[in-house]
Amino acid sequence: MGAGSIGCYFGALLARAGEEVTLIGRKHHIDAINQRGLLLEIGQQSYAVPIKATVHANGVADADVVLVCVKSDDTEAAGRQVAPYLNDDAILLSLQNGVDNAQRLAAIVDRTVVPVAVYVATAMAGPGHVKHYGRGDLVIGACPKEKEITDRFGAAGIPVEVSASATQALWAKLILNCAYNPLSALTRLPYGRMMGVAGMETLVRNIVEECCAVARAAGVAVPADILANVLALAATMPQQTSSTAQDLAAKRRTEIDHLNGFMVREGARLGIPTPVNQALHTLVKGAEIEARQVHR
Repeated sequence: MGAGSIGCYFGALLARAGEEVTLIGRKHHIDAINQRGLLLEIGQQSYAVPIKATVHANGVADADVVLVCVKSDDTEAAGRQVAPYLNDDAILLSLQNGVDNAQRLAAIVDRTVVPVAVYVATAMAGPGHVKHYGRGDLVIGACPKEKEITDRFGAAGIPVEVSASATQALWAKLILNCAYNPLSALTRLPYGRMMGVAGMETLVRNIVEECCAVARAAGVAVPADILANVLALAATMPQQTSSTAQDLAAKRRTEIDHLNGFMVREGARLGIPTPVNQALHTLVKGAEIEARQVHR
């Protein structure tokens, strides 16, 4: 559910491994996929993957596992759309940015919803055409079908770790996103060049310090090496731009309210100052308004 770059990438790998997969997404992507298959580009290799695709939410009918890959702003709407068609024992995997999507979705669909931390660099290179830039592993919360899911995903070449601390992994991913997403969007630079800008490392350190303070106040344990992990990401994905940068370039609404905006709201609730996150959230919101006005 949500055939953007994340949904298309993991859907394509599962389909290539022989799983019966249906993609649900926007018409221009679905039309292209139905005409010539889903184009999957990994490194120098390109594949046309035959796969079912529809614009209708009833595509989840009879599915045992549903990967929810919509933007965080669309979580409740997506839940309402698919709820009437879900099997009673269907499990939903929330492959989304942010830390509260699984709870928000479960309240709508009344099914098991599992939080998933996604570590992959992808982008849509055109209608029904997904390009992979790096990684592709998942950390999922414990669930009734965890062995079956990990076995089936593993057979498709998708590394999966099951962790009772998946929520902590989501917080760690959120902190990373709070640094890279707005900075890549505002500078319009890929991660490697972005981190080469004078003063950028100091700014990233300030973002991470604020986010960790909020996490601790919320009772969430973050890894001791989180700053090192955040700073190291640019070297592993030097050509990648953030999803926020991609959204702004395409004149789409961003997820910044669920990244730095979430951190600002949590900070206010817990009495933790977040001036750097506040500034980045405000600047991206301004850039989003400008981009969408130009689009109109």
